[in-house]
Amino acid sequence: MGIVQRQGIRNTLISYVGLAIGFANTILILPRLLTSSQIGLTAGVLVPLATIGAQMAAFGFASAGMRYFPFFRNQGRNHGGFFPLLLGPPLLGFCVVALLMWLGKPLVLQWYAKGDDAALLAAHYAVAIGLAGCIMLGSLQDAYLKSLFHTSFSSFAQEILLRLMLVGAAVAYSQHYISFHGFVLAYTGAYAVVAVLLAIYLAAIGELHLRPTRAALRIKPLGEMLGFGGFMLLSNISGTVLLNIDTLLVGTKLSLAAAGIYLIATNISTALVLPFRALYKTAFSLIAEYWKEGDMAKMADFYRRSTRINTLLGCYLALGIGLNLDFIYGLVHRPEYAAGSVAVLLLLAGRLVDGITGVNGIIVATSPRYRFDLVFNISLAAAVVGLNWVLIPRMGLAGAALAYCLALVSINVARTWFVWRSYGLQPFDGRILRILAVAAVAGTTAWLMPDTANSWLNLLLRGGTLTVLYAAGVLLTRTAPELISLIKALKARWNGA
Repeated sequence: MGIVQRQGIRNTLISYVGLAIGFANTILILPRLLTSSQIGLTAGVLVPLATIGAQMAAFGFASAGMRYFPFFRNQGRNHGGFFPLLLGPPLLGFCVVALLMWLGKPLVLQWYAKGDDAALLAAHYAVAIGLAGCIMLGSLQDAYLKSLFHTSFSSFAQEILLRLMLVGAAVAYSQHYISFHGFVLAYTGAYAVVAVLLAIYLAAIGELHLRPTRAALRIKPLGEMLGFGGFMLLSNISGTVLLNIDTLLVGTKLSLAAAGIYLIATNISTALVLPFRALYKTAFSLIAEYWKEGDMAKMADFYRRSTRINTLLGCYLALGIGLNLDFIYGLVHRPEYAAGSVAVLLLLAGRLVDGITGVNGIIVATSPRYRFDLVFNISLAAAVVGLNWVLIPRMGLAGAALAYCLALVSINVARTWFVWRSYGLQPFDGRILRILAVAAVAGTTAWLMPDTANSWLNLLLRGGTLTVLYAAGVLLTRTAPELISLIKALKARWNGA
């Protein structure tokens, strides 16, 4: 087994463990230990501001580093001075971004001028600048380690250790060991610890080369790397805007408490996309290989199968979450968070459509017309910003979720049409309609189940009804041949035993 395969297996395991810890933190632990305003401040404002600042400062050099490192690899013991070149322009960019963030402080505080929000943000605003630097350094070192095929420790530090440190800081605050300001500093300190640990790991494997050399500029011109980095910045920043702008605008137009409630709603709906993300990790390299081989038949088959699997899992998870929202919010033990219930349903709808439309975005991103992916991403970001600006003042949290839903549906319709028009590929067949029909019947029947006084009994009754009817419908309508083949294989193995 090669190093890349070993690292891939480890990263997959680390990713799933990290996702489980993250889900438990954001749904079960942090809402019990922090108020909605505190969650809105830290995870809803400071982290998004810092993330955007870090991406602006790095200027796409994390992606550029992975793109150009093969030209530097083995160019002497220090890879031709690559690491200092990777860090240099972003560090200069961070100085500019830090200055802009500080000068822009009055404007940002003016956006949050409702109640005590401005005072709360003002007391901790400087933390966002330091946090941006920590996030930037962590992402650059992570890109360097990926280029060196040393990814497991970085994944562990960012997916598991970071999340454990964050919840540890929250526990320390809830037990009155530290003040809330101390918690915010510890929150930033967790990201700083990750950046320092990555540097220590680089030193341990003999790859922490910090001395700059002129030879680096002769291997690849800095202008070429800046040009590629600028292109990647535009692409990456649109994704960052998509993930963070709704929470930021909820905070500015409503309150930090509303931002915290909306963030929890977003995290609940994120459970729907976990199987999609697992599929996409494999899909990117597979589809890129199909393009390289010019094998459109295999790509069309993968497009259809991945869409069918996403629809099958997505409908079940969306219905399971939606039908049991009362139970999920009951685990939080803070009734104010239940105000995000409608937002969860709208977010689930948008993310389900995103999954059902399959891997259209990956097909565009890896195709000869890959530049259109940037057009779609920027259009999506612009749509999210515009719709949020209009809908949040009118509909509150539901407006933010509806904006996200409408933007996702619109961009996926456009991408699906583009792939069909450009390459003659579309993922839908009669099986998709049968899955949707089965989901509608199973979901409606589970919803009509009588409400009991016990939340656990409600979960068992609705969840059990949904599971039995959905599984039976899928098997009877033969919409999932992969599932039927798996059952037959298990039966054969059981009989053979």
